[in-house]
Amino acid sequence: MRIHVWGINYSPEVTGISPYNAALCEFLALRGYETRMITSFCYYPAWEKLPTEKGLLFRTDQMDGVTVHRCWQFVPKQITTWRRALHELSFVLSSFLRQLVLPRPDLLLVISPPLLLGPAAWLLSKLKRTKFVFHVQDLQPDAAAELGMVRHTALLNFLRRWERFSYQKANIVSGISPAMLRSFEKKGVPKTKCVYFPNGVELPDFWRLPQKGRFRAAHGFSRDDFLIVYSGNLGRKQGLEILLEAASNVKNPAIKFVICGDGAERSNLERHAAELALKNTQFLPLLAEPRYRELLVDADLSVIPQQPGSGRAFFPSKLLKALAFSCPVLAIADAESELSRAVREGGFGTVLPPRNPAEIATRIEELAGDTERLRDQGKAAFKFVKRFEQSILLDDYAGALERAANFN
Repeated sequence: MRIHVWGINYSPEVTGISPYNAALCEFLALRGYETRMITSFCYYPAWEKLPTEKGLLFRTDQMDGVTVHRCWQFVPKQITTWRRALHELSFVLSSFLRQLVLPRPDLLLVISPPLLLGPAAWLLSKLKRTKFVFHVQDLQPDAAAELGMVRHTALLNFLRRWERFSYQKANIVSGISPAMLRSFEKKGVPKTKCVYFPNGVELPDFWRLPQKGRFRAAHGFSRDDFLIVYSGNLGRKQGLEILLEAASNVKNPAIKFVICGDGAERSNLERHAAELALKNTQFLPLLAEPRYRELLVDADLSVIPQQPGSGRAFFPSKLLKALAFSCPVLAIADAESELSRAVREGGFGTVLPPRNPAEIATRIEELAGDTERLRDQGKAAFKFVKRFEQSILLDDYAGALERAANFN
């Protein structure tokens, strides 16, 4: 079977959707399918292309058994709603044209966002006489509305019409959280078309973990420091401003914050940290996988903040990696968010509303002194995350794709 996966992010990008797209494609290739990834040139989360790739229209790579077709896209230096829309539209158009000359796939699997890949996939499926599956990583119209990123009613209505159209035309609509599946059904998708496909994680081999203390030694932290870490995209949805404000309220000098990553908001966050004169917060770039593992081994607490109102539209995949390393979690999120629900269900962390920095600081200082509670949460973390073991999830989803391709 020939499967084309169509999405804007792919390896070697190390954060966001990219690692999950790469894991899926590599799994399908190992299963014996002819797998092609139609994607963009790398740009995320720094929102900048590599110097060697600027100006290229198309390129084809071979990566771990997957044929990767890279297509030009506009990448804005400063991100606004309209520039981001142009960025996504440019990729949809260039990648659509690229696929017109590729062999016909037996199945077209679209990864959204971008949302407009849905209508484009429907048109391509008609031209190529094939079926398509629409996999949703982020409820883009809902997130745009709840975060105030799109204030024009006409534009929101336009996005929601194309969203419903994509759901209607796809053979399968899959999502990464139970809340997403409930949202699909509310938007008219039959339950029989909905497939639950959460992001997975490769569980670490505890006999081969990095030596404890390496990250602390490399970055000037002592063994007695209480290390609170965030790693991932530094964007608007993450709501990291409140973490900085909480850090400014922390009185215990042994509590240290580490923020690793890149993204559209990094410069603003660094400026805000300077304004607050934070001495307990260190910014680092995105870490390569070996260094990231060292970070998680040495972390006392993994913090995952979300902007108010955003938690029903997406699920933070960074949670799973922290849990795989038995790291307790502080979720700064709305009580009704999927993140908060998971933390309460799994008992592996603490949930606080994203509104009161002083309260967050107080609870952090309480946690820093409660080693028994943190140890119990770490044990609960690994117990919970085992249900997201990547190879099992990928095997189940591959079966759903086979059924979709063979459905008459």
